[in-house]
Amino acid sequence: MKKQLANSFTARMSMAGAFASAMLFAVPAMAQDSRLSLADRVSRLEQQAQNQNQGGTTLVNQVQALQSQLQQMQGQIEELQHQLQEANDKNKAQYVDLDSRLGRLEGGAGAAAGNPGNAANNGGNGNNATPPPATPAPAPVAADAGKGGKAAAAQANAAGAQAAYDEAFKSLRAGDYVTASRGFRNFIQQYPDSPLLPNAYYWLGESYYVTMNYAVAQEAFQRLLSQFPQSEKAPDAMLKLGYSQLEQKQLDAGKATLKSVGSKYPGSKAASLAQERLRRLQLQPAN
Repeated sequence: MKKQLANSFTARMSMAGAFASAMLFAVPAMAQDSRLSLADRVSRLEQQAQNQNQGGTTLVNQVQALQSQLQQMQGQIEELQHQLQEANDKNKAQYVDLDSRLGRLEGGAGAAAGNPGNAANNGGNGNNATPPPATPAPAPVAADAGKGGKAAAAQANAAGAQAAYDEAFKSLRAGDYVTASRGFRNFIQQYPDSPLLPNAYYWLGESYYVTMNYAVAQEAFQRLLSQFPQSEKAPDAMLKLGYSQLEQKQLDAGKATLKSVGSKYPGSKAASLAQERLRRLQLQPAN
């Protein structure tokens, strides 16, 4: 009996030893598997972080590329704006030069028509064909002297008016619009009876229009149209009046003025420009 108990105890101890040995070998293996799994997880996280960093770098590069393209486009836009401004300045200079020639022709014709000096001289020559009396009466001599003085004064006034007008127009052609507007205002005040007065009003308005002082330009163009409706400058003045109204957001009044240009001055250059501006207004999207 005792021997059986001893054998049973021995067997159990052997099994416990075997189990303990197995556990001793299994625990390091499990620990190693756990360490490998953790390393894999760390490696996986590092890879994800690296991928995110690469994605962020790619996004930064894309933003920088877009900024570079935007800068290039801005440079191209500025260059196009510069070219457009140069073209506008060139066209304006050609227009001013052409109108200056017309202004000189108009001024010469108007001065000749408004200057009674030639007629007075011709009349004097006709009177000299008849010999004067031996003892001329004092009254006729005084009258002749008065006529001669008025003729000389008229000639001097016309010459002064032409010089003042040319000086103001010279400033306009040079692009000195402040001096030009001052010169035309002085001309209008000093020579209210000059045949160049309609032109002076027109170029006064033009000098203000170019400098975007549209309210004062509108006043000058309206003054020309009210005082000199038959002037050759009237079509252009009405056209620029419409432009000035549009620039001041007076859309209904500006459109009505431009339509009046076409109805009052059909076939004129001003009417063609008015029609083109109306067409562009129709193409603009409504606000």
